[in-house]
Amino acid sequence: MSASSARHDAPPDAAPARFDAPDRSLAADLWALAKPEISFLVTLSAAAGFLLGAQGALPAFELCATLAGVFLSAGGAGALNHYLERGHDARMKRTAARALPAGRVSPRFALRYGIGLIAAGVALLCPLVSPLVAALALLTAALYLFVYTPLKRKTSLNTLVGTVPGALPALGGYAAATGGGLSALTGAGGWAIFTVLACWQMPHFLALAWMYRNDYTRGGYAMVSRKDPTGARTAGQAVLFCTLLVGASAFPFATGDAGSLYLAGALPLGGWFLAESLRFWRERTGQRARALLKVSIYYVPLLLILIAADWLFSVA
Repeated sequence: MSASSARHDAPPDAAPARFDAPDRSLAADLWALAKPEISFLVTLSAAAGFLLGAQGALPAFELCATLAGVFLSAGGAGALNHYLERGHDARMKRTAARALPAGRVSPRFALRYGIGLIAAGVALLCPLVSPLVAALALLTAALYLFVYTPLKRKTSLNTLVGTVPGALPALGGYAAATGGGLSALTGAGGWAIFTVLACWQMPHFLALAWMYRNDYTRGGYAMVSRKDPTGARTAGQAVLFCTLLVGASAFPFATGDAGSLYLAGALPLGGWFLAESLRFWRERTGQRARALLKVSIYYVPLLLILIAADWLFSVA
């Protein structure tokens, strides 16, 4: 499909833009459709799982193939999420200028684009890494699109359910590093990093839910902040899951997949996250929620650095 048809052949069900958006290139819109910020964090979590599972020399080719496949499949899921939620995005101020609700890209094109990215990611993972890792990438996309996405308009439990597809890439990375067999699903190491990433997601998305609670209400989303006028419930859950995260941070050390260098950094890192959630609980403002969100964004890259440093120390 040509760039022209992608932009101008929108079918009648395409949601109209609510305000004039700045002119953007098709390449910029396609990049944004893949939700690069989320896809990048997902890929970092897969890298964390891979390094945690790597013993001895690092299989660089398998690592690169895993990260490329995960990024492509995550980007495809992001594009399909844009496709499924285009009508709801048109109602919210923060999303009305996106390519689909603004009418710059047609829904049909976005659908094919998303499917193509997922297919490319799976086609890369299956022969070059393992069928199990490819299956986990497909499962991640399916849960994200067909379980989490519709639940966002039905129950505030959607955020908790969404931690599963959000943490599966870390398990996939661990499986890729340990040979790609089913043994990765029966051992404790992969589930240890899965648990860490699952706990991390809750305060991350709870901060977003509070910051954009009015927008989410306009969009028809059943976020926990929608029926929480004081923010006590939203902030309280953030504190709970940050507390669980501190405990979960010790799991990779307990399973023997990470050493003392990792533990010495992971516990204070989780403590920093917890301290920021407590500040949000005491002062439930958009500013505090944004500060918590920033810490959550820093958390995954810093965790990856800790795991990488611990791995380097162990093979030195």
